[in-house]
Amino acid sequence: MPDSDARGTICIEDLEIGMRRQLCKRITDQDIQLFAEISTDRNPVHLDEDYAQNTIFEGRIAHGMMTASFISAVIGEQLPGHGTVYLRQDLRFLAPVRPGDLVQAAVEVIAIDHSRRRVTLDCHCAVGDRVVLKGEALVLAPSRKFD
Repeated sequence: MPDSDARGTICIEDLEIGMRRQLCKRITDQDIQLFAEISTDRNPVHLDEDYAQNTIFEGRIAHGMMTASFISAVIGEQLPGHGTVYLRQDLRFLAPVRPGDLVQAAVEVIAIDHSRRRVTLDCHCAVGDRVVLKGEALVLAPSRKFD
């Protein structure tokens, strides 16, 4: 199935291995400020350019969990979509995301356990050709049997 930004719910009865969905989001200073407020993570590497210049990142970076939240958005809005319940998420942060970066978050179905309504998803985020985050999610998918 082709990449898509389509919204909606795909019930477990209709899921197939290889289904894929994605979203793109440009990171703004306001996004970083809002995430700091919501999460209460006010680490200066995210908020203070002078401080961040003297770190291994040599400049401000977005919160890693903000980047990871785009995976959650794809899962909760697109694949499987509304009614999905997160059971597990494993993540590896590979590179920083900076203000102004365009992040592409993608999720792909790699395993389906119909009897337990569990779906395993390969997840990654990229900035251009550089993968900045990758991992795997296990979710409980919605079903028409429980409408």
